[in-house]
Amino acid sequence: MARGGPKLHHSRRQELGRSFQDGGEHYDRVRPGYPADSADWLVPAGARDAADLGAGTGKYTALLVERGLATVAVDPSLDMLAQLRRSLPGVTAVEGTAEHTGLPAEAFDLVTVAQAWHWCDPLAASAEAARILRPRGVLGLVWNQLDTSVPWVHRLSRIMHAGDVHKPDFRPTVGPEFTGLESHLTRWEDPVSTGDLVELAKSRSYYLRAGEATRAKVLGNLDWYLHEHLGHSDGELLALPYLTQSWRATRA
Repeated sequence: MARGGPKLHHSRRQELGRSFQDGGEHYDRVRPGYPADSADWLVPAGARDAADLGAGTGKYTALLVERGLATVAVDPSLDMLAQLRRSLPGVTAVEGTAEHTGLPAEAFDLVTVAQAWHWCDPLAASAEAARILRPRGVLGLVWNQLDTSVPWVHRLSRIMHAGDVHKPDFRPTVGPEFTGLESHLTRWEDPVSTGDLVELAKSRSYYLRAGEATRAKVLGNLDWYLHEHLGHSDGELLALPYLTQSWRATRA
Protein backbone atom coordinates (compact mmCIF):
# COMPACT_ATOMS: atom_id res chain seq x y z
CA MET A 1 0.00 0.00 0.00
CA ALA A 2 1.51 3.29 -1.08
CA ARG A 3 0.80 5.40 1.95
CA GLY A 4 2.56 6.47 5.09
CA GLY A 5 0.17 4.77 7.50
CA PRO A 6 -0.68 1.12 8.15
CA LYS A 7 -1.48 -1.06 5.14
CA LEU A 8 -5.14 -1.34 4.22
CA HIS A 9 -6.78 -4.49 2.91
CA HIS A 10 -7.59 -4.21 -0.81
CA SER A 11 -11.36 -4.38 -0.20
CA ARG A 12 -11.11 -1.51 2.31
CA ARG A 13 -9.05 0.47 -0.22
CA GLN A 14 -11.79 -0.03 -2.80
CA GLU A 15 -14.47 0.98 -0.31
CA LEU A 16 -12.69 4.23 0.52
CA GLY A 17 -11.95 4.92 -3.13
CA ARG A 18 -15.64 4.65 -3.98
CA SER A 19 -16.28 7.67 -1.77
CA PHE A 20 -15.03 9.76 -4.72
CA GLN A 21 -17.62 8.42 -7.18
CA ASP A 22 -19.75 11.56 -6.88
CA GLY A 23 -19.07 15.23 -6.29
CA GLY A 24 -16.91 15.92 -9.34
CA GLU A 25 -17.69 19.64 -9.44
CA HIS A 26 -16.88 20.07 -5.73
CA TYR A 27 -13.66 18.04 -6.02
CA ASP A 28 -12.53 20.05 -9.03
CA ARG A 29 -13.24 23.34 -7.29
CA VAL A 30 -11.52 22.68 -3.95
CA ARG A 31 -8.63 20.29 -4.65
CA PRO A 32 -5.28 21.84 -5.59
CA GLY A 33 -3.67 21.46 -8.98
CA TYR A 34 -0.10 20.28 -9.54
CA PRO A 35 3.10 22.27 -10.05
CA ALA A 36 4.29 22.54 -13.65
CA ASP A 37 7.77 21.21 -12.93
CA SER A 38 6.28 17.89 -11.80
CA ALA A 39 5.08 17.26 -15.35
CA ASP A 40 8.22 18.78 -16.89
CA TRP A 41 10.30 16.22 -15.00
CA LEU A 42 7.94 13.31 -15.61
CA VAL A 43 7.22 13.57 -19.35
CA PRO A 44 9.92 11.71 -21.32
CA ALA A 45 11.60 13.37 -24.28
CA GLY A 46 9.81 12.66 -27.53
CA ALA A 47 6.61 11.43 -25.88
CA ARG A 48 3.50 11.79 -28.03
CA ASP A 49 0.73 9.80 -26.35
CA ALA A 50 -0.26 9.61 -22.69
CA ALA A 51 -2.87 7.82 -20.60
CA ASP A 52 -3.84 9.41 -17.28
CA LEU A 53 -5.36 6.73 -15.04
CA GLY A 54 -7.54 7.66 -12.09
CA ALA A 55 -7.73 11.03 -13.80
CA GLY A 56 -10.60 12.33 -11.70
CA THR A 57 -11.61 15.77 -12.92
CA GLY A 58 -8.45 16.17 -15.00
CA LYS A 59 -6.18 18.26 -12.82
CA TYR A 60 -3.05 16.36 -13.87
CA THR A 61 -4.45 15.56 -17.31
CA ALA A 62 -4.40 19.29 -18.06
CA LEU A 63 -0.62 19.43 -17.55
CA LEU A 64 -0.12 16.64 -20.07
CA VAL A 65 -2.34 18.37 -22.61
CA GLU A 66 -0.46 21.64 -22.10
CA ARG A 67 2.75 19.80 -23.05
CA GLY A 68 1.29 18.70 -26.37
CA LEU A 69 0.56 15.07 -25.53
CA ALA A 70 -2.46 13.36 -27.06
CA THR A 71 -4.01 12.25 -23.77
CA VAL A 72 -6.66 9.70 -22.84
CA ALA A 73 -8.17 10.08 -19.35
CA VAL A 74 -9.48 7.01 -17.51
CA ASP A 75 -11.53 7.01 -14.30
CA PRO A 76 -14.18 4.73 -12.73
CA SER A 77 -16.42 7.69 -11.79
CA LEU A 78 -18.79 8.96 -14.47
CA ASP A 79 -19.38 12.08 -12.38
CA MET A 80 -15.65 12.89 -12.30
CA LEU A 81 -15.36 12.23 -16.04
CA ALA A 82 -18.29 14.54 -16.75
CA GLN A 83 -16.45 17.37 -15.00
CA LEU A 84 -13.25 16.49 -16.87
CA ARG A 85 -15.07 16.69 -20.21
CA ARG A 86 -16.37 20.14 -19.31
CA SER A 87 -12.88 21.35 -18.35
CA LEU A 88 -10.99 19.57 -21.16
CA PRO A 89 -13.41 19.02 -24.04
CA GLY A 90 -10.64 17.90 -26.39
CA VAL A 91 -9.55 14.99 -24.21
CA THR A 92 -10.83 11.45 -24.75
CA ALA A 93 -12.32 10.39 -21.40
CA VAL A 94 -13.28 6.74 -20.80
CA GLU A 95 -14.69 4.81 -17.88
CA GLY A 96 -12.27 2.26 -16.47
CA THR A 97 -9.79 1.50 -13.70
CA ALA A 98 -6.01 1.40 -13.47
CA GLU A 99 -6.23 -2.39 -13.32
CA HIS A 100 -8.60 -2.63 -16.32
CA THR A 101 -8.33 0.38 -18.62
CA GLY A 102 -9.81 -1.14 -21.78
CA LEU A 103 -7.13 0.74 -23.77
CA PRO A 104 -5.14 -0.81 -26.65
CA ALA A 105 -1.79 -2.49 -26.05
CA GLU A 106 1.48 -0.60 -26.63
CA ALA A 107 -0.33 2.63 -27.53
CA PHE A 108 1.26 5.11 -25.09
CA ASP A 109 4.64 6.60 -24.26
CA LEU A 110 3.56 7.70 -20.78
CA VAL A 111 1.07 6.40 -18.22
CA THR A 112 0.38 8.64 -15.23
CA VAL A 113 -1.51 8.06 -11.99
CA ALA A 114 -1.85 11.23 -9.91
CA GLN A 115 -3.26 11.07 -6.37
CA ALA A 116 -4.75 7.64 -7.02
CA TRP A 117 -2.11 4.87 -6.88
CA HIS A 118 -2.95 4.24 -3.22
CA TRP A 119 -6.48 3.28 -4.28
CA CYS A 120 -5.14 0.70 -6.78
CA ASP A 121 -3.88 -2.83 -6.58
CA PRO A 122 -0.29 -1.83 -7.41
CA LEU A 123 0.75 -5.13 -9.00
CA ALA A 124 -2.34 -5.47 -11.17
CA ALA A 125 -2.17 -1.79 -12.13
CA SER A 126 1.53 -2.14 -12.97
CA ALA A 127 0.78 -5.06 -15.26
CA GLU A 128 -1.93 -3.07 -17.02
CA ALA A 129 0.28 0.00 -17.37
CA ALA A 130 3.04 -2.16 -18.88
CA ARG A 131 0.53 -3.67 -21.31
CA ILE A 132 -0.59 -0.31 -22.72
CA LEU A 133 2.89 1.27 -22.75
CA ARG A 134 5.24 1.10 -25.71
CA PRO A 135 8.70 -0.42 -25.13
CA ARG A 136 10.73 1.86 -22.84
CA GLY A 137 7.56 3.77 -21.96
CA VAL A 138 7.34 5.55 -18.60
CA LEU A 139 5.01 5.03 -15.64
CA GLY A 140 4.58 8.22 -13.60
CA LEU A 141 3.09 8.33 -10.10
CA VAL A 142 2.30 11.64 -8.42
CA TRP A 143 1.12 12.70 -4.98
CA ASN A 144 0.21 16.10 -3.59
CA GLN A 145 0.46 16.16 0.17
CA LEU A 146 0.36 18.79 2.85
CA ASP A 147 3.82 19.83 4.05
CA THR A 148 3.48 18.63 7.63
CA SER A 149 7.02 19.76 8.49
CA VAL A 150 5.30 23.14 9.03
CA PRO A 151 3.81 22.92 12.57
CA TRP A 152 0.45 24.61 11.91
CA VAL A 153 -0.05 22.42 8.81
CA HIS A 154 0.78 19.28 10.78
CA ARG A 155 -2.02 20.03 13.23
CA LEU A 156 -4.36 20.98 10.38
CA SER A 157 -3.73 17.63 8.71
CA ARG A 158 -4.61 15.82 11.94
CA ILE A 159 -7.89 17.72 12.27
CA MET A 160 -8.76 17.09 8.61
CA HIS A 161 -7.69 13.42 8.85
CA ALA A 162 -5.52 13.95 5.78
CA GLY A 163 -4.10 10.45 5.60
CA ASP A 164 -2.01 10.88 2.47
CA VAL A 165 1.13 12.09 4.25
CA HIS A 166 4.03 9.79 3.45
CA LYS A 167 6.85 8.76 5.74
CA PRO A 168 10.36 9.95 4.75
CA ASP A 169 11.34 6.48 3.48
CA PHE A 170 8.21 6.07 1.33
CA ARG A 171 8.61 4.35 -2.05
CA PRO A 172 5.56 3.33 -4.07
CA THR A 173 5.11 -0.32 -4.92
CA VAL A 174 5.42 -1.07 -8.63
CA GLY A 175 5.46 -4.40 -10.38
CA PRO A 176 8.45 -6.26 -11.88
CA GLU A 177 7.50 -4.93 -15.31
CA PHE A 178 9.22 -1.64 -14.38
CA THR A 179 12.77 -0.66 -13.56
CA GLY A 180 14.78 2.40 -12.51
CA LEU A 181 12.27 3.92 -10.07
CA GLU A 182 13.36 7.48 -9.21
CA SER A 183 11.75 10.47 -7.53
CA HIS A 184 11.41 14.25 -7.73
CA LEU A 185 10.16 16.62 -5.02
CA THR A 186 8.51 20.01 -5.48
CA ARG A 187 7.75 22.42 -2.63
CA TRP A 188 5.05 24.98 -3.39
CA GLU A 189 2.21 26.94 -1.81
CA ASP A 190 -1.47 27.17 -2.65
CA PRO A 191 -3.28 30.43 -1.70
CA VAL A 192 -6.47 29.48 0.13
CA SER A 193 -9.03 31.04 2.44
CA THR A 194 -10.25 29.42 5.64
CA GLY A 195 -13.46 28.61 3.76
CA ASP A 196 -11.39 26.84 1.11
CA LEU A 197 -9.76 24.74 3.84
CA VAL A 198 -13.17 23.72 5.16
CA GLU A 199 -14.25 22.68 1.67
CA LEU A 200 -10.96 20.82 1.21
CA ALA A 201 -11.69 18.83 4.36
CA LYS A 202 -15.11 17.97 2.95
CA SER A 203 -13.44 16.45 -0.13
CA ARG A 204 -11.40 13.95 1.92
CA SER A 205 -12.38 10.29 2.00
CA TYR A 206 -12.56 10.36 5.82
CA TYR A 207 -15.22 13.08 5.77
CA LEU A 208 -17.12 11.63 2.81
CA ARG A 209 -17.48 8.25 4.54
CA ALA A 210 -18.25 9.66 8.02
CA GLY A 211 -21.60 10.01 9.77
CA GLU A 212 -23.20 13.34 10.60
CA ALA A 213 -21.80 13.46 14.15
CA THR A 214 -18.22 12.90 12.97
CA ARG A 215 -18.61 15.46 10.19
CA ALA A 216 -19.90 18.04 12.66
CA LYS A 217 -16.93 17.37 14.94
CA VAL A 218 -14.43 17.82 12.09
CA LEU A 219 -16.02 21.10 11.01
CA GLY A 220 -16.24 22.39 14.57
CA ASN A 221 -12.60 21.60 15.25
CA LEU A 222 -11.57 23.29 12.00
CA ASP A 223 -13.55 26.42 12.79
CA TRP A 224 -11.97 26.66 16.25
CA TYR A 225 -8.45 25.98 14.98
CA LEU A 226 -8.48 28.38 12.05
CA HIS A 227 -10.49 31.26 13.49
CA GLU A 228 -9.98 31.14 17.25
CA HIS A 229 -6.66 29.41 17.82
CA LEU A 230 -4.81 30.78 14.78
CA GLY A 231 -6.88 33.98 14.64
CA HIS A 232 -7.53 34.08 10.87
CA SER A 233 -10.52 35.92 9.42
CA ASP A 234 -12.95 34.45 6.91
CA GLY A 235 -11.69 36.34 3.86
CA GLU A 236 -7.98 36.12 4.66
CA LEU A 237 -5.75 34.27 2.22
CA LEU A 238 -3.27 31.77 3.65
CA ALA A 239 -0.29 30.23 1.87
CA LEU A 240 -0.89 26.49 2.33
CA PRO A 241 2.43 24.60 1.94
CA TYR A 242 2.43 21.48 -0.22
CA LEU A 243 4.93 18.84 -1.27
CA THR A 244 4.44 17.15 -4.62
CA GLN A 245 6.20 13.79 -4.91
CA SER A 246 6.66 12.51 -8.46
CA TRP A 247 7.97 9.04 -9.25
CA ARG A 248 8.88 7.54 -12.61
CA ALA A 249 9.89 4.09 -13.76
CA THR A 250 10.59 2.63 -17.19
CA ARG A 251 8.91 -0.40 -18.73
CA ALA A 252 11.56 -3.10 -18.55
